[in-house]
Amino acid sequence: MGRAGSCCPGAERLPLPASLLCLLLLGYLSLLAPLGASQVQTPQCRIQKCTTDFVSLTSHLNPSLDGFDGEFCKALRAYSGCTHRTSKSCRGNLVFHSAMLGISDLMSQRNCSKDGPTSSTHPVAPIEPCNYHSRYQHQATLPGTGAELPRPNYLFCGLFGDPHLRTFKDQFQTCKVEGAWPLIDNNYLSVQVTNVPVVQGSSATATNKITIIFKPYQECTDQKVYQAVTDDLPAAFVDGTVIGGSSEMRSLLVLEKSPGRHVEVHAAYIGVTVVVRQLGRYLTLAVRMPEELAMAFDETQDLQLCMNGCPSSERIDQEGRLQLPVLGLQQQQQQQQQQQVRPGRATSQRGSTFSLESASSKCREQLEVKDIYFHSCVFDLLTTGDANFTSAAYNALKDVEMLHPKREHWHLFPRSGAHRSSGAAISTVLLCLLTAVLSQL
Repeated sequence: MGRAGSCCPGAERLPLPASLLCLLLLGYLSLLAPLGASQVQTPQCRIQKCTTDFVSLTSHLNPSLDGFDGEFCKALRAYSGCTHRTSKSCRGNLVFHSAMLGISDLMSQRNCSKDGPTSSTHPVAPIEPCNYHSRYQHQATLPGTGAELPRPNYLFCGLFGDPHLRTFKDQFQTCKVEGAWPLIDNNYLSVQVTNVPVVQGSSATATNKITIIFKPYQECTDQKVYQAVTDDLPAAFVDGTVIGGSSEMRSLLVLEKSPGRHVEVHAAYIGVTVVVRQLGRYLTLAVRMPEELAMAFDETQDLQLCMNGCPSSERIDQEGRLQLPVLGLQQQQQQQQQQQVRPGRATSQRGSTFSLESASSKCREQLEVKDIYFHSCVFDLLTTGDANFTSAAYNALKDVEMLHPKREHWHLFPRSGAHRSSGAAISTVLLCLLTAVLSQL
């Protein structure tokens, strides 16, 4: 294989912009070329980024001006260093090897030495000690590391409905957990919820109180407590303030999105976002947090529903493995519908005002995908008869789409594959859940 001329014929005779165009074209080829035996790419091969950074560093340079050669050589050395750092993950990548030869050719044309100063594609920015992303970025680009660290990994936890829990591990559970329970408890953040029965005599509960404690951190914030209860979703911490730390840093901030309905708390100093909503008579919660901080706890803090899920004794779904007859439940629902009270009297506290068909239809109004959020919606309507739980499931999914770091994990489906069915067979798992609740009435 020859020098760069074999990749970009005549490059040595072209003006500088055309030579750069050859290298940029190599970056585009890495996107367009089919994968094969001679073109093996991995997610870690960053040759395209190296080429794009080089072009951005040199596109403004003018060969006719003094100092051009020095700046161009700095950019070439930075380009060379970038390609060497990604060499192990770019083996077999034709674009990578062509870029290496192109760099060598341009360095020869411009009489650039291999040793010397390099241009920085990441200008040094002052560290913001009360901004998690700034601290992490500084660690990721420390001189002498030889490689860039991956982006921080984030975790998501959500609680809504009767209640349904989505853990940091993307496990989905339906639990009883009546009373006060810790969702999160680590060195930086504590979140506790209080759940009350939604139907008299039933094990199904929903959240009517949320307490969030942001623990003191260096000079960024003193301890701050946010508390919401049904019909009281404040736009401030319990001490009446809306920020933690100085007003300039804004390291901790309460934002009211919709009065009495939707509040967000942004803790920039630990990279945390918390969303609290009231829908009907009950509250929902969604939390996004860096994994390294979520894991900062000891053995005395092991009871965390977001981290470890609900205790087995508090589970209603038992991982969806209850084998109960669907037909028996349908007959039970029909009997409940027939036993509704006469007009002018209150409905039974035990019965649902929804049939399976009407509950499914109601949930389909807002939830188009028959994932676990749709199934939870149907379950909640059948259990409580409260149509507000439809909005709870819908907004819980919207919070996932806003906060969950991985788009491919937004939708979860029951293991039974029931999301492919419809009508009375919408979900054997869902029906078993409802039977488990009704059996305790």
